[in-house]
Amino acid sequence: MENKVSFKEAVVVLVGMLVVMGLGVIKFGLSPQVPVLLVLVMVTFWARFRHFSWQDVDNGIKEGIQTGIIPIFIFILVGALISTWIAAGIIPSMMVLGFHMISAAWFVPSVFVVCALVGTSIGSAFTIISTVGIAFFGMGMTMGVNPALVAGAIISGAIFGDKSSPLSDSTNLASAVAGVDLFSHIKNLMWSTIPAFFGSLILYAILGFHATASTDMGKINQTVAVLQSHFSVNIWAVIPVLLMFFCAWKKIPAIPTLFINIVVSVVMLFVEHPQTQISNIATVIESGFVSKTGNSSVDALLTRGGIASMMGTVSLIVLTLSLGGLLMKFGLIQAIMTPLAKRLNSDGKMVTATILSGIGVNLFIGEQYLSVILPGKAFKKAYSDTGLANLALSRVLEDGGTVINYLVPWGVAGAFAANALGVPTLHFLPFVFFSLLSPVFSILSAFTGVGLKHTATATTSEKTQLVSETESEFD
Repeated sequence: MENKVSFKEAVVVLVGMLVVMGLGVIKFGLSPQVPVLLVLVMVTFWARFRHFSWQDVDNGIKEGIQTGIIPIFIFILVGALISTWIAAGIIPSMMVLGFHMISAAWFVPSVFVVCALVGTSIGSAFTIISTVGIAFFGMGMTMGVNPALVAGAIISGAIFGDKSSPLSDSTNLASAVAGVDLFSHIKNLMWSTIPAFFGSLILYAILGFHATASTDMGKINQTVAVLQSHFSVNIWAVIPVLLMFFCAWKKIPAIPTLFINIVVSVVMLFVEHPQTQISNIATVIESGFVSKTGNSSVDALLTRGGIASMMGTVSLIVLTLSLGGLLMKFGLIQAIMTPLAKRLNSDGKMVTATILSGIGVNLFIGEQYLSVILPGKAFKKAYSDTGLANLALSRVLEDGGTVINYLVPWGVAGAFAANALGVPTLHFLPFVFFSLLSPVFSILSAFTGVGLKHTATATTSEKTQLVSETESEFD
């Protein structure tokens, strides 16, 4: 491509984009689709002004969307899974069991820990949020806990599990991009992950104790009675949950796992309610489950799911990925990251810049995988030249890329979580403590040197010489 974008021009364009999207979502409270669409139009006409061809625009959009085809299909299946799990009594059964097992005073930290443990076993944050997470969210609403706080605990636990599991796509991706062994990568992650976990747990315990201090046990008992009288609440509801663990153990990918769970849930529904019509099942899968218990709180909680419920998220993802494709096609992201990587001369600056780059990719492109891939490619040589091990890079890619996407309203993960739980991203953002603390502890590790891996052969004098040579080449 003949047109080359300068560093300053890229900064102006990207800052302009961020201002438009930030004002639209934060200042005017618009749904993210409209600001992202506006920015997409702005970037398209900027590209034409810079003499990029319409074919370049088309190719950029196609290439961007292509990276999100599988996640989009997974979201559609998750919508069907949610509605069938409610209809078959699986989520209501989980809520009833939870009310009997979890103390109200420790509800919020318990949600965080359980989601973290289950997530580590399964390796999919999206699955945790849309299954166990919905059950916990319903319990929290019944207890009168701040929905944003409960959502934050669910998402934090799910992210911890996703980040710590060898079955996680994002964890495998980060280790592959950095070129390190998967289990060595997970072990090294613990230098920032464990402090972030316990920091989050303490905050959830403090906030959760105050949030549940005035819990109305009468309302909980009433909700349990409504669930038991209108849904099939029984021990057999554990089958799909165990099946999810089995699929994870057998390393069955997300799409067939979701297919299997949906089929099993439908079979259970027919067994519990033989009179159910096939057309009714089709409606539940397509349009979602509609709760008609007569209890307004329960009906509001359990009227959800279906393929149609995911279409808003899908439209946002298509727009965001299209925008990301254009930014990559026109070299706007690369124009900033490449010179930045060459200007760093200390471990602390290197790690901080990598994390900020991951956050920037999440903000500008909104795609979780690209927030790992792009900084990984841009900074890998710089890490090697300054004596930092590839394990240091792989950890930073997770701390600044993977976990941050859930905090971006137009991000793939952030939009999914908001849609699945029914809480706007900006509302739960302050309570997703694990995502907020992970980059902080990663940067602290870099400046203190605690847990930061270096190559065995790099001495201090060699490291200084390599940095000087890199700067000289840039100049």
